[in-house]
Amino acid sequence: MHDSPLLFVDIDGVISLFGESHTRPAGRWVNVDGMLHFLSATAGGHLLRLAEGFELVWCSGWEDRANDHLPHELALPGPLPFLTFERSRRRRRAHWKLDAVDAYARERPLAWIDDAFDEECHWWAGERPAPTLLVATEPAVGLTEKHVAQLEGWATRLGH
Repeated sequence: MHDSPLLFVDIDGVISLFGESHTRPAGRWVNVDGMLHFLSATAGGHLLRLAEGFELVWCSGWEDRANDHLPHELALPGPLPFLTFERSRRRRRAHWKLDAVDAYARERPLAWIDDAFDEECHWWAGERPAPTLLVATEPAVGLTEKHVAQLEGWATRLGH
């Protein structure tokens, strides 16, 4: 079992950028299963840096397909672990990712970077017995140096 905290990484709005921004960050268009995605030019380097202090886990509707494309496109070692999500209406929680995140993390410290946190995510993070950090991105900008510094500082304060 890893000693480092988990880092759950969403893809759309974190690595694959969309929406309007005053200036589009550097990146390139990539065809993923017939759908074009604008991948941030800096995301791969940011994730490599974060992998030094975190165990990275894909936390996206892409599920296992993330490993079919992103390690190669972002020059990441791969494959990375990934979450699968319950698609039925019988989920215990309102936010569609929470059950899977909770089950995978159990009592481990975790950080989660995503562009779509809701009130339940914040409540859940505050109630977890283990240290938990939610890092919100803007979907048109994605993962930035500021987010990386925030995550590294948090891991350092945990002693990692």
